[in-house]
Amino acid sequence: MGVFYDEINIKTNGETDIVDITDDIQNTVHKSKLKDGIACVFVGGSTGAITTIEYEPGLMKDLPRSLEKIAPKGIHYDHHETWHDDNGHSHVRASLMGASMTVPIRNGKLLHGTWQQIVFVELDTRPRNRNIIVQIVGE
Repeated sequence: MGVFYDEINIKTNGETDIVDITDDIQNTVHKSKLKDGIACVFVGGSTGAITTIEYEPGLMKDLPRSLEKIAPKGIHYDHHETWHDDNGHSHVRASLMGASMTVPIRNGKLLHGTWQQIVFVELDTRPRNRNIIVQIVGE
């Protein structure tokens, strides 16, 4: 059994930027030389999320529009009173979506659906530099 650690560094364009990181994670699997196991993909931050989506133009519009309905920007969040940074909705959205996911690896390949990409979703109100942690356990 082996463990491999790497980070993927990305620069986002700000709120609801959706970045396809599937190939970056697959490259990390290749670098690890591990053939079978799992990859944990994690963002260390409370205003970003890791999920899967079919990375196509329609869903790039649908996801942000849906997030606005679930946790709208224009309402009161007590978080604003704590830090005065006007991103309470960002924290709520990130909490609902989640900071990590685990993806199986078989024969050196990530196991995901044909139309399923792994994405980072920027939920903060400004562009950010993000480090996405990928830790692989396997053999």
